[in-house]
Amino acid sequence: MSKEQNEIRNKANSSSRPRFAGIKTFMMLPHSQDVQGLDFAVMGLPFDTGSTYRIGARFGPEAVRSISALIKPYNAYHKINIFDYIKGIDYGDLNVLPGYIIDTYEAVAEEMRLFMDNDVIPVVIGGDHSVTLPELRALYKKHGTVALVHFDAHLDTADSYFGKKYTHGTPFSRACDEGLLIPEKTIQIGMRGTYYGEHSLKESTDRGFTVIPADEAFDMGLDNVIKVIHEKVGTSKVFVTFDIDACDPAYAPGTGTIIPGGFTSREAIKLVRGLSGLNFIGFDVVEVLPDLDPSKITSCLASNIVFEFLSLIALMKKNLSRG
Repeated sequence: MSKEQNEIRNKANSSSRPRFAGIKTFMMLPHSQDVQGLDFAVMGLPFDTGSTYRIGARFGPEAVRSISALIKPYNAYHKINIFDYIKGIDYGDLNVLPGYIIDTYEAVAEEMRLFMDNDVIPVVIGGDHSVTLPELRALYKKHGTVALVHFDAHLDTADSYFGKKYTHGTPFSRACDEGLLIPEKTIQIGMRGTYYGEHSLKESTDRGFTVIPADEAFDMGLDNVIKVIHEKVGTSKVFVTFDIDACDPAYAPGTGTIIPGGFTSREAIKLVRGLSGLNFIGFDVVEVLPDLDPSKITSCLASNIVFEFLSLIALMKKNLSRG
């Protein structure tokens, strides 16, 4: 382990500093905007102007960071201490302009060039789901079209809301229209609830996406869902986006558009862990709304999903080091 890795590992250690003390960074990582030589950077994207119902996800990054002090660096499932293989920071929050979605998209895509230019994998805490579009725009400039693994209660492939093209219900329509995604390698998991009509269900499949609704996922079993994800994505570069409302409201009440019948926290973590072996170029977790989460179980689940993301990066780096 390098000296720099050891320093990061020690700083992210609640045995040397109480969890409730200090500036709230993810997993007590050092806060820095120097990204040279890093493998990953955790960052907040506190923007919820794209929300169409309950707002407040702009406070998601703050809540997820705060509760993440409970997380330790050893992943017992994967049997890996993540800081033995990866080096990273909490970059802080990306620049946003509340109320101005187009301007925010431009600012985010521009600022994220820093990570692309330095081969740093971004791990983003939103924010509503509209923020994934500028992330994909930034990634496209380095990686070209990418595969997408999307966990959500909603398809987010509507053409517009209230006549507007940019909301948290439209990011993957726009991403497809802009040529940011590989449609046949884009898979959406966990969709459920009621719709305006059968046409709503075809918004994704008509674009070439694979959709596994929640009921189908439970019927086929999560191990088979994971198998399908690997078959679809293959060796392509992949971005993973996790809307916390993919989980049942019993496990994630703190979100803007709750729908019953979703994944348990255990099932959500199993699905993310099952992605091991894919070629990751970025992650986000979105739609945490802490005002509706008084017990903090939603932000706790989101923080653990971010930890599982970091574990996937560590496993990828470990496998690469073996040649």
